[in-house]
Amino acid sequence: MEEHNRKKIDASDLKGVIRKFEGFAELLVLTIVYYFTWKVNYRGDDNPFYWGNGKIALAFVYIILLFTMFYMSDGYQYGHRKISEIIISQWIAVCIVNFITYLQLSLIGNKLLNIVPMLLLTGVDFVLTFGSCWMFTFFYHRMYVPKDMLMIYGTEKAVDLKFKMDKRPDKYVITKVVSYEEGYKAICKEAVQHDAVIINDVPAEIRNDILKYCYTNEIRTYIVPKISDIIQRGGEEINLFDTPLYLVKGKGLNPAQRFVKRAIDIVLCLIALIPGLPLMAIVAAAIKHEDHGPVFYRQKRVTRNAKTFEILKFRSMIVDAEKNGKSIPATDHDPRITKVGRIIRATRIDELPQILNILKGDMSWVGPRPERVEHMEEYSKEIPEFFLRTKVKGGLTGYAQIYGKYNTSAYDKLRLDLMYIENYSVVLDLKLLIMTVQIMLKKESTEGFDKAGEMEKKRFDLMQQYGTTKAKDEAAATEEIRKETI
Repeated sequence: MEEHNRKKIDASDLKGVIRKFEGFAELLVLTIVYYFTWKVNYRGDDNPFYWGNGKIALAFVYIILLFTMFYMSDGYQYGHRKISEIIISQWIAVCIVNFITYLQLSLIGNKLLNIVPMLLLTGVDFVLTFGSCWMFTFFYHRMYVPKDMLMIYGTEKAVDLKFKMDKRPDKYVITKVVSYEEGYKAICKEAVQHDAVIINDVPAEIRNDILKYCYTNEIRTYIVPKISDIIQRGGEEINLFDTPLYLVKGKGLNPAQRFVKRAIDIVLCLIALIPGLPLMAIVAAAIKHEDHGPVFYRQKRVTRNAKTFEILKFRSMIVDAEKNGKSIPATDHDPRITKVGRIIRATRIDELPQILNILKGDMSWVGPRPERVEHMEEYSKEIPEFFLRTKVKGGLTGYAQIYGKYNTSAYDKLRLDLMYIENYSVVLDLKLLIMTVQIMLKKESTEGFDKAGEMEKKRFDLMQQYGTTKAKDEAAATEEIRKETI
């Protein structure tokens, strides 16, 4: 058993080395193509500064920019993310890097240079990155055999994770699901027969015992963090004593961080309003022309310190779509959506007026998505920790918007938002802004709002399939009720 696990660990380490080599090779090829583009098109006799060893510095700056932008857009996640997502990530990164590089070369040349070679370079880069992503993903799946995984769950809703992971059979294969109520010994017996273990929503004491067992026996383990885990991870490590300590302040951002974040918000708003104002004027005219109703849709939302404000959106639905103030999520073919509304919702332009909310100070560019007042009250009853999201200002985009879905549960949104709060940095904000561009190119899914009953049935069928204790108890209770009815 030990030798078998050792081989798995070694294979995993080799895979990591190969992926790093692949990433470096791709960067090197793109930099070489840039160098020859520069040499042929921009290294003219009228640019004497280019004739020295400065060309090495130019190439070095280019490859550093590429590495940074690929990293910040999650462009190296070959095999982990869908190939289409990686390609889009790299294409966005290439566009940003080539635009910055064009400005750099123009500054050095003290004039606006011919942009056509840079556009051609970008086209070639698109082809190269497409080929690289396809090839590296193909190699990843040839090397990586999907794991024979055991899921250990606590609550019934925890098994929903299996249905999510089933959508990536190239990476995850959960072959058995078992409740923690089966007991520690039974779980350990199952764990050693699987390549990996997933621990989801299991009580802390038994979770720790299972984790220690897996760690001792070198079993790959995935753990879905609880709220307290995320808070602890954001704590400050203190090494003043021989006993390790973590300091958790629980104050959200400190004053310096809030000042820098606000300054960046204002600068980005002023930049965004340059192309944004003309576009907003066109959209406003189109909305007014269609049904002569109000241009903006205003709604009370909750931001930092539970303060309420009116969020602005372009109206995309008919007037009085929510007559009683009751929130009814729109579906893909909702008749309440106007013709203009379908376009601005698909392109996310309906969110554009929130730049004014950011400029006013009600929101930030990045942060937990501000919830409606009634939703905040409802979720807080069910999840007392939900108010922790209000330790920072609400944002136009954030962790939950990028890594979650439209129908992500309130608890999962809370976990994602706390991960942002506890790991905040300016670099993280920039990364999330770049990744938001990718999200804008993806269709927003509203699947799941009307399928709660189906999900409950899927959970029950799954647990019954694996004969878990909970399924047996529920089946017995159902049978008892049936007999009493008869």
